[in-house]
Amino acid sequence: MKSPIISRRFFVKQSGLAFAAIGAGALFGPDFLRSSVLAAEPRRASGGRKVLVCVFQRGAADGLSMVAPFGDPDYYRLRSDIALPAPARKAGAEGVLDLGGGFGLHPSLAPLHELYGAGELAVVHACGNPLATRSHFEAQDLMELGTDRDKNLPSGWLNRLITACPEDAAHRTALNAVAMTSQLPRSLLGPEEALAIADIARFGVAGDVGLMGGGGRNSSATSFAAIYENAVGDALHGAGQDGFAAIDLLKKVAPNTYKPAFGAKYPNDSFGRSMRQVAQLIKADVGLEIAFVEIGGWDTHANQGAATGALANRLTEFGGGLAALHRDLDNKMSDVLILTMSEFGRTARQNGNRGTDHGHGTAFFALGGSVNGGKVLGSWPGLSPDKLFEGRDLEITTDYRDFFAEACVRHMGVDVGALGGVFPKFTANPSKFRGYLRN
Repeated sequence: MKSPIISRRFFVKQSGLAFAAIGAGALFGPDFLRSSVLAAEPRRASGGRKVLVCVFQRGAADGLSMVAPFGDPDYYRLRSDIALPAPARKAGAEGVLDLGGGFGLHPSLAPLHELYGAGELAVVHACGNPLATRSHFEAQDLMELGTDRDKNLPSGWLNRLITACPEDAAHRTALNAVAMTSQLPRSLLGPEEALAIADIARFGVAGDVGLMGGGGRNSSATSFAAIYENAVGDALHGAGQDGFAAIDLLKKVAPNTYKPAFGAKYPNDSFGRSMRQVAQLIKADVGLEIAFVEIGGWDTHANQGAATGALANRLTEFGGGLAALHRDLDNKMSDVLILTMSEFGRTARQNGNRGTDHGHGTAFFALGGSVNGGKVLGSWPGLSPDKLFEGRDLEITTDYRDFFAEACVRHMGVDVGALGGVFPKFTANPSKFRGYLRN
């Protein structure tokens, strides 16, 4: 009997792979033990394989610093110590990078400014979940579930997106949906299969690490296959073979010999490494269509800084990773869309510790070859006292589900009528799309 959350096949696959991992603890190490290895069945949007890369900024990123509304006079009134200078010669390197319309990009995001000018980066400001929650955990769960308040949904919106995408059974692989994390994120949980893998070089794909060596599986891999074949029956044997199918595909990636193209330089941090691995999977043509990456460190309650400081350092890593992926993929970006998101923003007014507290609206980015970029989109609510949400935060004028839905329809090829299955109890309407993608 199949449950509404996890199918029997899903459970057996998880159990079988865990069994193999436990038996190979010394070989794989803790990263493998934490990974969820599931065989995925990719879907294709009409017109060719499209890739959606979702980047979650965990910890509530300050959209008012990422994309500063320097044209709003209340911005400087509210942030006397941490406001970024308007773009001007006297501001020098500490001034924001002009985006037009009174908005400026944080100087630490300079690598993205060039892409904005080239029309491949768009910003949707004052975006988020209309539900007023200031709990990181609750807000992240709700955003990954694709809802405003129903925490009991049995699956995440990206998992339901897999169901809603047009099917192309002839091109199914085991690497349709991959999270570059040690555990599967809530957005990918559900009946459709997905895979979580923090480090592909430690997942049995390097020449000297894991299952593969030389021309194929080593004796350890063969012994695992024998275990499935002879000891645990057809169901578990099938689960093991699905797991090996994923590993076989990953052999094509050759992570230890990969060299980024076109002078791309990924930051030497976890986010940079994750973005590099996304590029490897896309270039290897292993069937990737949905990738999930996360970057933490956005909870800036104290000493946030302005052009320099804690937030600026995190933005340097963030912008560097995004720009490196774009440069590395080059013309492949015509089929790749990167969306960034955060559970909520920060307070409009700085606090007594020169930081910001949990807020409401923030800025989301869309990056890719099909992006209608060079624009700050959405309806700006303003920062005057009568315009602030609950008297303290940037109001939300774009529901994050409309932001996601535009990607579902215009990039992944989901029929508008199927959006109700991706975002239950929400009416996503193309008239509410902000137009960050070209029709």
